[in-house]
Amino acid sequence: MAAAHDLEMEEDVNLNRDREMKEMLEEEKMREDREGKDPFRLKKVHRIVSKWMLPEPVRRTYLERANCLPPPVFIISISIAELAVFIYYAVWKPQKQWITLDSGILESPFIYSPEKREEAWRFISYMLVHAGVQHILGNLVMQLVLGIPLEMVHKGLRVGLVYLAGVIAASSIFDPLKSLVGASGGVYALMGGYFMNVLVNFREMIPAFGIIRLLIIVLIIVSDMGFALYRRFFVPANGSPVSFAAHVAGGFAGMSIGYTVFSCFDKALLKDPRFWIAIAAYLACVLFAVFFNIFLSPAN
Repeated sequence: MAAAHDLEMEEDVNLNRDREMKEMLEEEKMREDREGKDPFRLKKVHRIVSKWMLPEPVRRTYLERANCLPPPVFIISISIAELAVFIYYAVWKPQKQWITLDSGILESPFIYSPEKREEAWRFISYMLVHAGVQHILGNLVMQLVLGIPLEMVHKGLRVGLVYLAGVIAASSIFDPLKSLVGASGGVYALMGGYFMNVLVNFREMIPAFGIIRLLIIVLIIVSDMGFALYRRFFVPANGSPVSFAAHVAGGFAGMSIGYTVFSCFDKALLKDPRFWIAIAAYLACVLFAVFFNIFLSPAN
């Protein structure tokens, strides 16, 4: 009797174990079915991003640890803020001012103005204000198309560092008597860093794609610089010329700090001597800009 009882208990234990194992397998299968499509799509997106943003040797590293956590919050947030400020000034003035917002933005507390350069926040806040529809659309398209993939690869802290370095770099040395508006400094910093990365790693980033990338970047720069130069030198008599300094300074910041940051994907940034050299050169330029604005600026 005891042996039969023990055998019956053993069979019950085995049945329970089999039932639990079956339930676990079913749950795992359901979870895989539920999540199977999304990871495939995400992997495809990450694979495309890696081909456009990284040289061959580090793509596998990116794909092994690729995820959207955190998501590209910085670029999306800054784009929303710029769009919100533009809509505010466009609605604040009559509808015809959507094309060019000179009469509204020139009174803005965000715009950089030579007469008010002692208000230090203006050296950063000017990126939130744009001169018209073409201006903001161009900047938003460029920073979203390029900035989101860059932030997927390098994350928001590094992309934000490069973007803000470009914004601060446009410190009115190149064109000190004109107002400064727009996010072109940050956009050109991203483009400059990416351009140098493609140029240096040309053979490893698929030559055909590399040529296409360089041509696209050059085309965008030429068209955008053309609009900026028009705004600066050929503005109508009743308008207000706006400086193009952000484009030049942002590009230089991107080709120095941006390239260093974007080329250190699989390395500790703070341990790379190139980063500190770039930071030292950048800070020296910023300090000179501060000195220039205080003591040497023609706006004095």
